[in-house]
Amino acid sequence: MNAAPAPTEQATDPDTRLSRSVGGKLLYLFILGDVLGAGVYALVGEMADEVGGAVWLPLLVALGLALLTAGSYAELVTKYPRAGGAAVFADRAFRSPLVSFLVGFSMLAAGVTSAAGLSLAFAGDYFATFVDAPDRLVAVLFLALVAALNARGIKESLRANVAMTAIELSGLLLIVVLAVVVLGRGDGEPGRVTQFAEGTTPAIAVLGAAILAYYSFVGFETSANLAEEVRDVRRTYPRALFGALVTAGVVYVAVGVAAVAVVDPQSLAGSTGPLLEVVDAEGSVPAWVFSLVALIAVANGALLTMIMASRLAYGMAEQDLLPTALGRVLPRRRTPWVAIVVTTAVAMGLVFTGDVAGLAETVVLLLLLVFAATNVAVLVLRREKVEEPHFRVITVVPVLGVASCVLLLTQQDAVTWLRAGILLAVGAVLYVVMRFSRRSGSDRPGADGPASDRAASDGTAPDRAE
Repeated sequence: MNAAPAPTEQATDPDTRLSRSVGGKLLYLFILGDVLGAGVYALVGEMADEVGGAVWLPLLVALGLALLTAGSYAELVTKYPRAGGAAVFADRAFRSPLVSFLVGFSMLAAGVTSAAGLSLAFAGDYFATFVDAPDRLVAVLFLALVAALNARGIKESLRANVAMTAIELSGLLLIVVLAVVVLGRGDGEPGRVTQFAEGTTPAIAVLGAAILAYYSFVGFETSANLAEEVRDVRRTYPRALFGALVTAGVVYVAVGVAAVAVVDPQSLAGSTGPLLEVVDAEGSVPAWVFSLVALIAVANGALLTMIMASRLAYGMAEQDLLPTALGRVLPRRRTPWVAIVVTTAVAMGLVFTGDVAGLAETVVLLLLLVFAATNVAVLVLRREKVEEPHFRVITVVPVLGVASCVLLLTQQDAVTWLRAGILLAVGAVLYVVMRFSRRSGSDRPGADGPASDRAASDGTAPDRAE
């Protein structure tokens, strides 16, 4: 009896025009690389300022909050494995084209805004350690290189992610090793890891620091937009998602304990590069090494974010929520080239609109709105059954997920709400214009609407979420 043939790297699937070439290990590393972003290199100091030496505790709380929304993503991605992520879920749950569009647009806006902020971070002080050049020019050229790698292919992009994630993770593990060396020679104070900042209420301090720590776990949601490129997505996705988040949580807790055990919380809080304080305390590793690691971390985050944004734009085009041209793919590479070009151009434009901090705050608020909608969508879609078996989370998880999003949204300031509101208003205007354009097009003789336009443009039958 002949064994069933093993799946090829370029597996085909009649339900998608994208290449199913992403296995479980690549997906795990994709999520891990996106979660282990550049933020952790600075947030340890800010958390130490809030909570004192017990930095590990808010990191654990933040991991729990992230896992709530991750549970909702695991159910919805395995139930509806389509590119487009949150936009697909909202379309099915709320049956409102406007709501679906705004959820998807929020995610898309957060993605390109994040990429713009990361490109500015890449072009800043870390890059200036090696080369002195205009930061805006460096940011634009950096985004162009990211787009070229993105267009080359999903497997090539994720292979680059594997290398960068390994370096990024090694840098964080190095902090733990250096802390062991310092403690081994009798320096440092490990007892600080159980001490809270003076004059604070522990519960309130942990909550405040957990809100900061939560930002370090954002990034897992981008993986939902690879649903059409993952082999055996219903089995692979939950394992990769939860495995990556737990791995990141363990690394974060270890880094938090190591940093506080070696350097007092006040010194960490007063530094813009708190992990460099650990490097300096150990003394044998050159400080420039961490500048290089930080650059790699930022580059990895930007690559993964732009992969997400381009796949989301493609998915929304497949759902007729964005112009159908964004659904075009390269014949050989099978990557959504129009979506890559457009999202990169928008990110390049955003580079000139603000600084890293302002862009990052806007990203966080937009993502919390998306997360809240996704958690609600899980509950609404429980009444809709699908034939294929899929992951199912217990009902209390999405309920608590909604509550956690509301809690974090209350911590955003008025300026951030205004900036996000302007972006959403632009999205609403775009929705109205597109809706009017589609209606006008359907009134023309011989017009069959967006689906036929897409089929004519690339010679394939249109895809639709079932």
